[in-house]
Amino acid sequence: MRTAIRVTVWNEYRHELNSEAVRQIYPNGIHNALAKPLRDNGFDVRTATLDEPEHGLTDDVLDSTDVLIWWGHMAHQEVDDAIVAKVVERVLHGMGLIVLHSGHFSKVFNRLMGTSCDLKWREAGENERLWVVSPSHPIVDGIGEFVELEHEEMYGEHFDIPTPDEVVFVSWFKGGEVFRSGCTFRRGRGKIFYFRPGHETHPTYHHEQIQRVLVNAVRWANPRCGPIPVYGNAQPLETQMP
Repeated sequence: MRTAIRVTVWNEYRHELNSEAVRQIYPNGIHNALAKPLRDNGFDVRTATLDEPEHGLTDDVLDSTDVLIWWGHMAHQEVDDAIVAKVVERVLHGMGLIVLHSGHFSKVFNRLMGTSCDLKWREAGENERLWVVSPSHPIVDGIGEFVELEHEEMYGEHFDIPTPDEVVFVSWFKGGEVFRSGCTFRRGRGKIFYFRPGHETHPTYHHEQIQRVLVNAVRWANPRCGPIPVYGNAQPLETQMP
């Protein structure tokens, strides 16, 4: 009987290869930095990257993934539309999806949201304070009132997304901007969590509380054994009287 949640961590893996500054922070790639605390918490974790065949997201991989984590930034347009369609279909059928940082511009997130997903941004290494605004939510289990990040890229409102089902975090930046940094959505049978922090030039994914949020988010997004909807023409459930 399968018990471990099966997680696939997807990463472009371009910044780490092209930038010494990023490589010093994530010498084994952002995907492996994300994967380690998940493995440490008992999840069955694999990684996939952009330049692998089918971006590492073959049918076999997707069919054996409960939760997909997506980090992308500089190569959104290189993601094949056929792979995007497969990922979206899996989400609609129940696979959980966690979209990180600049993944807000990914084809997958854009298609699931149906909006531009645009925002304000500034690379200034400013202080970010992520306030927990839904303290009973399972994603913030074990997190205090806020998470403090010494240096991060600024994202600011307006964030052009549909109204989230839940806003879990709101960020404040030293420059004065605020941002809905942790948002949940449901699409079909799948659950989606967008989580803002994670610019490649800052060690955000080594932060213990950020790792805790991601572990919690995987548990939250894990598919449940609910009823499977049946669509199309249907016969009446009740016996028709003559």
